[in-house]
Amino acid sequence: MASRVAIIGAGIGGLTAAALLAARGAAVTVVEKAAHPGGKARQLIVDGASIDAGPTVFTLRDVFEGIFAACGADLADFVDIRRADVIARHAWGPERHLDLHADPELSEQAIGDFAGASAAAGFRAFRKEAARIHGIIDRPMMRGSKVSWPLPLMWRIGLWRMGDLLAIRPYESMWKVLGEHFADQRLRQLFARYSTYCGSSPFETPATLMLIAHVEAQGVWLIEGGMSALAGALMRLAQMHGAKFRFSTGAALIETAQGRTSGLILSNGERIAADAIVANADPEALAAGRFGPLGAMAVPSHGVRKRSLSAMVWLANARTSGFALQRHNVFFSPDYAREFSDIRGGAPPCDPSVYVCALDREGGADVPPGHRERLQIIVNAPANGDTHTYTEEEKARCTQAMRRSLQRCGLELEDNFPHTLLTPNAFENFLPSTGGRSMVGPRTVGRRPSSGRVRGPGSLGSTARVEAPIRGPGCRWPPCPGNWRCRLWCKTSLRCADPARWLWLVVCRCDQRVRTPWADDHRLHRQCIFALLQEKRPRRSAAALRLERGALRPRRALDHD
Repeated sequence: MASRVAIIGAGIGGLTAAALLAARGAAVTVVEKAAHPGGKARQLIVDGASIDAGPTVFTLRDVFEGIFAACGADLADFVDIRRADVIARHAWGPERHLDLHADPELSEQAIGDFAGASAAAGFRAFRKEAARIHGIIDRPMMRGSKVSWPLPLMWRIGLWRMGDLLAIRPYESMWKVLGEHFADQRLRQLFARYSTYCGSSPFETPATLMLIAHVEAQGVWLIEGGMSALAGALMRLAQMHGAKFRFSTGAALIETAQGRTSGLILSNGERIAADAIVANADPEALAAGRFGPLGAMAVPSHGVRKRSLSAMVWLANARTSGFALQRHNVFFSPDYAREFSDIRGGAPPCDPSVYVCALDREGGADVPPGHRERLQIIVNAPANGDTHTYTEEEKARCTQAMRRSLQRCGLELEDNFPHTLLTPNAFENFLPSTGGRSMVGPRTVGRRPSSGRVRGPGSLGSTARVEAPIRGPGCRWPPCPGNWRCRLWCKTSLRCADPARWLWLVVCRCDQRVRTPWADDHRLHRQCIFALLQEKRPRRSAAALRLERGALRPRRALDHD
């Protein structure tokens, strides 16, 4: 294992990697551009109140218990966690609402009272199928290393288990399969919302993701202090084993020497020596060259059309009335298909479904009359934060549409309620090169799994060796004659004139333009990038080359499987 590890990003993934690696004896340094740990699991101050601005639903507690146990600690000693009796409250109008409970029998009874005995029977069948899908791919895919579809995943599951391979239903949409279980369109809509957990539309998402319902049924947990408290606990766990943290400092360049990772250059020009680098960043940031051209070769860009959804998020401290809120609440639109059609057209929905997390509510407890309560309110939106600037007029229209949806179900917010509105522009500024999408990785469509895991210069223990050039169809220059430093580039070691930045520049021979991956007005020509920062390898005899190729087969930079 690498003795010195640099980790880019102190999100939940980076903090987990830091704790586990430090517990195994590695010298770990975590670099985070923000002033606090957690990444998306952060809090912002609104009207004097700290409000969660990131994820609010905590499941799979056993995964985190395993992380703390591997580091010789107990999760319960670091954070106060308790199980939520009600998973979520759902409403379509002011008359009635439907609660899903931690006890599945109570959920079945509630569904029967809401939509009849046939709906309760459909829920039993749905639960059984969701549990089976989860059981099939839990260890091979969800808890395993990255695996692609179809052959590698089929191999892990077992080629002799053809029934199980078909049972995960990767070629059928979630919306279609839910129609087999629920004739009531409200219930179909309720369970289809799980696709948005992965930033996808239920009309395009494979039915495989019905397993999310089983994950929630295993337990939704409440953390005292919110998800940012979990981030703080993971940071303390890593520090107990000697990990170091550098906040308010960004990473600028992944550095290599002699074909291997050698260090990380920070935005202030400082260098951190490292034998391996973990990039806990969105893959699109790597692909866009924000950590240097070598990092851009580690992952492919999935493009704008395959982005997962973004969101309009109101962080509010407001008085409410008219609807009895639980911790998690969903207010559905009357036309679900139109909602996602609006998003696909590049605009927030005009009649949206709305998620409301009432951070001060637990077990249906009321807030004292006249008191404000902390709310996180979410409406799905397109991930166009890098191509469209939301005007004040558009923000006001979105706020009005959100309030109309709540009012339709009986929930009133006070006039001119104190709030901060986070648009896709805000999320793009926070996580550049993503368009402000809410999930890491592409949206899940058809058979294609959504995954943010990558291999290459940005991953633990990997190197930056490149076997063959990555060429685009429009590149008219001849291929590299064999040297590790490609001759297609007239310059590979220009430095920025400002010594404080100390950034590498490259010259693309396709259009003779000087490019730097840190500029926001263009993207690198990834299809023409080679190992720019590699040391030129000395000439060796044919026998030595054959021996090396037999002992260690080099990999292409974009080979992820």
